[in-house]
Amino acid sequence: MSEKFDAIIVGAGVAGLSAAYIMSKAGLKVIVIEKGQHPGSKNVMGGVLYRHMMEQIIPEFWKDAPIERPIVEQNLWIMGKESVTKTGYKGMEWSKAPYNNFTVFRGKFDQWFAKKCVEVGTLIINETVVKECILENNKVVGVRTDRPDGDIFADVVVLADGVNSLLGKSLGFHKEWRKDEVALCVMEELKLPSERIEERFNLEKGMGATIEIFGDGTLGMVGTAFIYTNKDHLSIGCGALLSQMYEKHIKPYELLEYIKNHPIIKPIIKGSQPCEYYAHLIPEGGYKSIPKLVDNGVIVIGDAAQFVNGIHREGSNMGMTSGRFAAETIIRAKGIGEFTERTLSHYCDLINNSYITKDLKKYKNASSTLENNGAYFNHYMPAVNKSVSEMLTVDGVSKSEKQKLITKHMTKGRTKLTAALDIFKMLKEVK
Repeated sequence: MSEKFDAIIVGAGVAGLSAAYIMSKAGLKVIVIEKGQHPGSKNVMGGVLYRHMMEQIIPEFWKDAPIERPIVEQNLWIMGKESVTKTGYKGMEWSKAPYNNFTVFRGKFDQWFAKKCVEVGTLIINETVVKECILENNKVVGVRTDRPDGDIFADVVVLADGVNSLLGKSLGFHKEWRKDEVALCVMEELKLPSERIEERFNLEKGMGATIEIFGDGTLGMVGTAFIYTNKDHLSIGCGALLSQMYEKHIKPYELLEYIKNHPIIKPIIKGSQPCEYYAHLIPEGGYKSIPKLVDNGVIVIGDAAQFVNGIHREGSNMGMTSGRFAAETIIRAKGIGEFTERTLSHYCDLINNSYITKDLKKYKNASSTLENNGAYFNHYMPAVNKSVSEMLTVDGVSKSEKQKLITKHMTKGRTKLTAALDIFKMLKEVK
């Protein structure tokens, strides 16, 4: 394939498709290369999609897109071995169009998004592996694929090739990610009638809820478990740092089975039928692990750029925004007629002035703080449950005595000063 394009996008996830849609709509000649059978074939899982970021690309997309449920309730649980402390927010304003966010099956959604890209002129090539970038005079000028005569050329190559980003690594943009810079997420789709879902989650017809679970759900490892409601499925899963799963010799399916059989979780999923299993690596390095983002003729977006905020369960929104910024930068560079690092660095300016950098910078030490002090997951979170149980148990013990017991729970095995410093340090990282 000798035809030259304005832009080659490697990877048809939401980041790559966002870039493709905006550039194609602006009249640029764009090709997307996807190694799967079709966009979304490697993203079968259910997850949360954020309306605001997607609507900046396709206004009122939700009227046509294959969404599962608008989310009206978001819950945060601190779970112990036989207990849970709950907090969260339910807002009926989220039940009205244009809604706040949605659950989706990425397999369906990405295919729909890809069709929208094709409608505005994007060429999508599936089942094709990009083996390397083609460089001429210190500039990326195209890619080499595994197809016969598979060299493709463009003014700019956009790397949306996922967390490992082998192409970014080959260009020297980053080294092999450490195990503490990557989380392994495992998920299962459980089929359950829609009316049963609405009954168990106290939802109006068609509305949805999410549960984010900290503590015992990850066996004391840094990470979260979660449950998302779909039309007639529940998405249940968990993610933990690969470094800790490796150190503790915990297999992903063992962790998932532990969650499914937890006495707090078991009644929620009772009677459901497993129908899909999925495992996926997620970038967790955050701000400190952001690789080089631009060079002559190349831009890095989405997971390949480490754009994931694990504290707030955000990734697709950052992927879509970074794809939009890349597209705007390339459109601008085409107007100038120059695709060097100097002109493409406009992308870095957009990223640095956006919520992406601000949020990742805000939580830049959170993951390492949690990993380096196991007491947060193994002591303080269980102690929160014990403390709440203590205060809500009416047994003739005075509240002042109960407050003393709560202090003992929180400081067990450590001084009050140590406990206070630990809590202050964590609050400082996540506030």
